[in-house]
Amino acid sequence: MHLSTRKKIFLKGAFVLTFVGLATRVIGFFFRIFLSRSFGTEGIGIYHLIFPVYALCISLSAAGIETALSRLTARYTSLGKPELAKAAFQTSLLLSVSLALLCTMFIQLFAPPIAVFALADARCIPLLKVMSYALPFASIHSCICGYSLGLKQTRIPGISQLAEQCARVLGVYLLYTAAMKESGHAGIILAVCGLVIGEIAGSFYSIFAVRHLLYSKSAAQKCTISTYAGCLRSILTHAVPVTANRISLNILQSIEVVSIPKCLMLFGFSRSASLSCYGILNGIAMPCILFPSAITNSISMMMLPTVAEIQAARQDRTLRQMIRKVSSSCLLLGFLCTIGFLLTADFLGSFVFQSREAVSYIRVLAFICPFLYTNSTYVSILNGLGRTGTSFVIQLTGLCIRIAGVFFLIPQTGISGYLTGLLASQIFIFLACVRVLSTFLR
Repeated sequence: MHLSTRKKIFLKGAFVLTFVGLATRVIGFFFRIFLSRSFGTEGIGIYHLIFPVYALCISLSAAGIETALSRLTARYTSLGKPELAKAAFQTSLLLSVSLALLCTMFIQLFAPPIAVFALADARCIPLLKVMSYALPFASIHSCICGYSLGLKQTRIPGISQLAEQCARVLGVYLLYTAAMKESGHAGIILAVCGLVIGEIAGSFYSIFAVRHLLYSKSAAQKCTISTYAGCLRSILTHAVPVTANRISLNILQSIEVVSIPKCLMLFGFSRSASLSCYGILNGIAMPCILFPSAITNSISMMMLPTVAEIQAARQDRTLRQMIRKVSSSCLLLGFLCTIGFLLTADFLGSFVFQSREAVSYIRVLAFICPFLYTNSTYVSILNGLGRTGTSFVIQLTGLCIRIAGVFFLIPQTGISGYLTGLLASQIFIFLACVRVLSTFLR
């Protein structure tokens, strides 16, 4: 593919994903305000306790397969073999949905021990059971997005993401309104119901939209059983290391999430106060900091298949130029956002979310912006280059630094200890990725 053509496709795809990502974040921003005022910070804390389990199931059933599918689709397409890309998609979809159904059954059977012994809160039992119904739909959605991104078709991932967010917010609002009229009380489980509704909407739109790609003339060629077997081997070759990496990281993240309230109690907080503190951090402060990452996430999503395609074409100079430009753009955005959050922390925390604690969290977290935004792109580049093992080791070490902050700093200094560990981990990941990529660029 010609350089100017590839650049146009990359920029167009990144623009579409950025526009949709920003729209989704705006909707999500107001949704967070609604959640914090309707269910309280403790309710939000309980709600976020189940997400490590959700992320672990997604890692097992979809995340690694989506990454492998995106990379294989880009490679097959660049080699002029769209029928292999279609076969890889069909194989990935069957494998991913099967794994998701197994995860759903497992959670339905073992939700009580997971909630009591792993999450240390029995109130999570009904939340886990409802959440499990989202997994098969999330797998469908994930595979279709991976296939579409491999083809550089960003419309389907973008619009499906927007449809998912709109359905989620609308579903929670309608359920909350109905519950308040009926009994005058609404539980945080309604937010989990919204998660399921959103995944159903996203998957249904994706199924409807992907048909014209699957049944195009270029992909219409029939494939044999041996072709599907070869695709399965290729998918497993690429997906198993990524899945193993994601699962390992999610297990450590689960330990981190569960341990934060416990360590806050060692610092002197009650169980209710520790969950409220955790709810403010993950339900208010972090979403604010992550809001501009809609731009860098869009670039990250486009980088993986683009890097794989350029590497397959052996255009090393083009790849080096792209990495340099993307790095400088992400760093610039991060520094501007740091300044912006430092200036607007009072407004966001006190006026918008009506939480004085959120002000200090936002101010400290503002300093991670340059590293956080750039790191997501660097990890995507490493995965696109096939350096999944390197990216895993880097992310694993960064996560261990965060966990060290939880166990050693929170009991001594409170939540500021965790924020310090989080900043240190992001700086480490940034420096490690720069080291690896600079060696490659030389």
